[in-house]
Parts: sequence; C-alpha cells; structure tokens
Amino acid sequence: MNITKNIKSTAKKVLQEEAAAILQLADYINDDFQGCVEAILAIKGRVVVTGIGKSANIAAKIVATLNSTGTPALFMHAADAIHGDLGMIQANDFVICLSKSGNTPEIKVLVPLLKRKGTQLAALVSNVDSYLAQQSDFVLNATIEREACPNNLAPTTSTTAHLALGDALAVCLLESRNFSREDFGALHPGGSLGKRLYLKVGDIYTLNAAPKVKTDASLKEIIIEISSKRLGATAVLDNSGNLTGIITDGDLRRMLSNFDNLTGITAADIMTPSPLTIDCGEYAVEALVTMQKKNITQLIVTKEGSFEGFVHLHDLLKEGLV
Repeated sequence: MNITKNIKSTAKKVLQEEAAAILQLADYINDDFQGCVEAILAIKGRVVVTGIGKSANIAAKIVATLNSTGTPALFMHAADAIHGDLGMIQANDFVICLSKSGNTPEIKVLVPLLKRKGTQLAALVSNVDSYLAQQSDFVLNATIEREACPNNLAPTTSTTAHLALGDALAVCLLESRNFSREDFGALHPGGSLGKRLYLKVGDIYTLNAAPKVKTDASLKEIIIEISSKRLGATAVLDNSGNLTGIITDGDLRRMLSNFDNLTGITAADIMTPSPLTIDCGEYAVEALVTMQKKNITQLIVTKEGSFEGFVHLHDLLKEGLV
C-alpha cells in the first residue's frame, strides 16, 4: 500500500467535498437570510450565538467575527444556557442557534425558553425540517449531502458550511453598516494587524533625519549628506525648495561607472528625477507595498507636495509591518 499516495488523495478529496458544499450554500441564500440580516440591523441589543458540541466552537468563532466587524455579539453555550446563562439574553437581543440536526435534546429545551423571552431567533441548521428550524423566525440553510468523514459521522463538512455561512452573514452586516477600514482598525489596535490598519507614514518618518541637497551641490556635499544622515539617500531640491530628484548610494556607484572625470559633477548630473514619493497622511503599509513592488528601501515623504523627509524599510521592520 502506498500510504503517502492515500494521504494526499484523501486530503484532496476532503477539500474538494467541503469546497463543493460551500458553493452549494449560494443556492440557499434566500429571503430568510436577507430577513435575518435586516432584523439584526434593526435591533438595539446584541447578537447572541449559541450551539452545543462542535457547533458551539463554530458559534464562538462567528461571535468573534461579528464583534470585530461592528456587530456586538456574545457567545452562549447551549448547555450552560439552561443552567443559568440564559440570563445574559436581554429583551432587545437577537439569538442565532447553530445545530447540524436541529433536534438535539439541549436545543429542544432551550428553544421554548428563548421564545418565552420574546427573543427573535434564527436557526443556522443543516436540517431545515428540524424542530429548531420549525420554531425559528429565520432559517439559515446550511444543508450538506454528507460529512467529509468517511463514516459520515465526524462534523467536518457541516461545521465548515456553518462557518462559511456565518462569515457571509458577518460581511453582509459589515457592508450594510458601511463599516470602514478605519472602523476595523479602531477595533484591532494591537499587534502588526492593528498597525497595518492605523499606522501612518506621518507617525514614523519624523524619527529620521531629512537629508537634502541643492541641485548644484558638489559631489563632496552629496556624499557627506548621505553619510551623515545614514539613510542611504538624499533628496535634491531646487533653489525654491521644490523636490526635483533623489540620489541614492546606488546612484553614486553608477556615477563611478558613467563618468571618467568627477570634477565639477553636481547633484543635477547624477540624480534620478521625479522620484517616487508618499504623502505623510498615507498608511505606512502603503509605503511597504510600494517599496516591495519597486524593490527599493526608502521613500521620500511629502506633505501637500513639499519635501518632508524619508521613510525607510527599517522603520517598517521595527514597527512589525514586515
């Protein structure tokens, strides 16, 4: 037996089956799904997502996604709910209950309690004929043909389908709320992800020197300016202070190959005109993208078109953006 071949083929089969199941969900997006989104947008409370077993794990992830995209949400384990946690649900909340079968004993106990509280209920189920589906205000259809498990037992395709449908719900709510990149950044201030969403060029370039020379600067002046400011480059400005070019260490090396006589060489002779720039109000991650695309290590920073300084790749490394 070729064990390696079986492992690869099994892995591919699982991914193909789960991918097909997710694609099938697109056919199940109906008025109930739209109604569920509209109902959540209208509530003054929170979305409470509940489930038991593996469905509880998926419910917790959906809660995390909702919270991070502008929809306040809480996780409530279905088993704990009938032992006191039901008290976390308030009058203006909306409950989403996850269950593959929709007929588990804990769910059958929980649903009447929820209805007694007058809470709107959505069922995210793989069985639209189940008790849970029949008792809910909205049914989010996550029907699958079978689990990826060869015994059709272990929750695999079903949990993937529930997770994907939860993502679809969260994104619909996000778009409906006009939830912006800035809003996302405000909820994710920590770590490198947070910095990608809020850190701007203006927050970091001021820590660097701002090397600059005039267009008629001598070779000696250029070398001293680049060496003393330690950024590997200098901006070139005309007599009015307008940015006209950049000189990098690479330009100096190329100059040695292109000129036999170095006497009288000025900045205007060796600079690269119309250099790439980035406004100080842009996100730092945009500077990183430009550097990676152009294979450079520094960018000139401007403010309303005027030279301000430099942002270097090392600055972005220190901030954890790379």
